[in-house]
This record gives sequence, C-alpha cells and structure tokens, in this order.
Amino acid sequence: MPRPLVATIDLPAMRSNLTLARSRAGGARIWAVVKANAYGHGLANAVNAFAGADGMALIEFDGALTLRELGWRRPILMLEGAFDAGDVELAAQHRLSLVVHCEEQVRMIEMATLTRRLDLQLKINTGMNRLGFRPALFRPMFDRLRANPNVGEISFITHLANADADERLTPLPWQTQAESFNTTIAGVSGEFSIANSAADLLATPVPGHWVRPGVMLYGGSPGAGTGIDYGLRPAMTLAARIIGIQQLATGESVGYGSRFIAQRATRIGIVACGYADGYPRSAADGTPVLVDGVRVPIAGRVSMDMITVDLGQVPAAGVGSEVILWGAGLSIDEVAQACGTIGYELMCALAPRVRRQVHDTPPPITAA
Repeated sequence: MPRPLVATIDLPAMRSNLTLARSRAGGARIWAVVKANAYGHGLANAVNAFAGADGMALIEFDGALTLRELGWRRPILMLEGAFDAGDVELAAQHRLSLVVHCEEQVRMIEMATLTRRLDLQLKINTGMNRLGFRPALFRPMFDRLRANPNVGEISFITHLANADADERLTPLPWQTQAESFNTTIAGVSGEFSIANSAADLLATPVPGHWVRPGVMLYGGSPGAGTGIDYGLRPAMTLAARIIGIQQLATGESVGYGSRFIAQRATRIGIVACGYADGYPRSAADGTPVLVDGVRVPIAGRVSMDMITVDLGQVPAAGVGSEVILWGAGLSIDEVAQACGTIGYELMCALAPRVRRQVHDTPPPITAA
C-alpha cells in the first residue's frame, strides 16, 4: 500500500489562472513560464493546461526538448540563453528562442555554424542587476547581432525587481525600470517584454508585446497576500493522513529538540509528511494545516518523514484522518509565509518520492 501522501495537480485551475493572466495582459501575448518542471506541476500537465498560451518559457534545455516531444510546436523561450556552444546548435535545431544577456553568448552565436537562423531576445539590465546588458552596451551588442547571418528576429526583454511593491516604498519602482528600458530601445524596432507575474497581476497593464506570467499560473501570489486574494485558483494540493496519535500530559514534549512543550493535556496527530517530501523544516509551531477540514497548528519540529499537529480543535480526528498541507482550502502562500519563505519554493521543492495525481475535467462536448 502506498504511503498516504499525494500531490494533486488541478488542470482546470491552471487553465483558469492562464485565463486570468490573459485578461490582465492588455492584449499582449503570453509566455507561460514552465521552468523547474512547471514549478513542480509537471511539463506534461503544463502542455495540457496551457494549450492556450502563445509560447512557453524556461531555462532547462532538456525541458525544452521534452516540450517538443510532448507536441508543443509554438515558440519556446530559453530565459537564461545558451550555456555553451552546443546549446546554440540545439536551439537552432529545435526552434528555440534564446535570451542573450552577456557578450560571451553573443560570441557563441557569432562562432556557430547553423542551418537555421536563431530568434533572440536581447536582455537589458534596468536595475535588477542579475543578468543583462547595461543600457550603454545595448546598441553595440544589438549591432553585432543584427549583422550576424545566424540571427533572425531580435526582441528585447528586461526583468522587474519590485513590481509587487508600493512604488512609494521601494528605491526601484517598476515604472523607473520601464522608463530606462524604453529609453534604451528607442529608435530600434522589435517586440519587447517587461511584465512578470507581479506586473501582470498587480500593476496597471504594463506595456509590451508579451508578458511572462509564472507563479500566478499555478495559483501562487507573486507578492503580498495570497493567490486567492487575486482570484487565482490553487493548482497543487498536498494531502496526507494521520498515521498515529499521542496523548501528551502537561509538561511533556514532542519531536526533535523538544521544541513544543504541552501547556495542557494535548492530543497530537502524527502526519505522513516531512522535510524529505519537501515540507519546510523551518515551519514554526502554529503553522496551519487542515485536519478533516479544520485548521489546526503544527506542534513541534518537522522531521524527515513526519509532522506533528495539535488536534485540540478536532477531537474526533484519528488515524486515517485527511490532512491538507496546502492547496484546496489552505493557501500555499499562507503556509509559506508561516515558514518564512514563499509559495514558489514550496511548489518547486516537492520531492520526487511524493506521488502525483492529476485532476482534470474534460471540456464540454459541443454540437457539430
């Protein structure tokens, strides 16, 4: 019998979130971001749920080839570009568009012998200060690429650092980055992309031919609050069961380090999930879970295979009771905030040993 822990991936929720992203995009086309195995939701599920997207974006070349094998024929954008010369050839062979963010990548493309031209996205560093050319280097790099016979269309891209922040409270408002970007590309023709999930969901429509929603497609918030607050639907529900019960007397403790000490007679439920499954060890006492639909707090340190919870609010719960760790009825963002992290990390960190199942609702049959 399999261990009672399963992650359910909700394809209708993913489709709904894509629809919301498009409704916020002001007519721009959609790069559905599917890096990190579609944020832990699976590339096959992403191809199914995001069939209405205009393109997919990721960083892993093996993932891009998987998308092609799964039948995805629309554009694919490699968000970190080529890591070596072989990636340049692979991109041409499989019609992958490359972000170009450094001179070394420009040189790789210049030295390549290709049978098909590459479509590129020249990345401009407008203040994020991770990848991209500073504005002063933009035109020399553009001119080199434009003169290269290996190069097809050139588009432009930047990444926003604070699209989820109040512009009055951040030293780098997204508007400042957008202005720098627009000034840099002035006079050069080509499509461009600025907006990530935060900009698409939280800001007024950000100019651009494309937007790049990521975490919002999976129901997570890119900023304050939870995805539910913005009309997003959770795409992953992690559910387990109680596998044991302990009765603590006043003054007794539970778990490693004896972090939780009972202040009263306390009934403890042992849940079949731990940090080896991707649940964060940093979860503090009080982090919520649902037991038989009732919110109860974690009590004691998360261990490799088990979580301990206080069952005071659900006296009828016992071995076999259902536990929702995040997802339906309990926002992943709320759990992440209690653990001092973000929903992205919980989605992406789900371990391979956790069983996955897919929930889908076939589309309605229409009359011919």
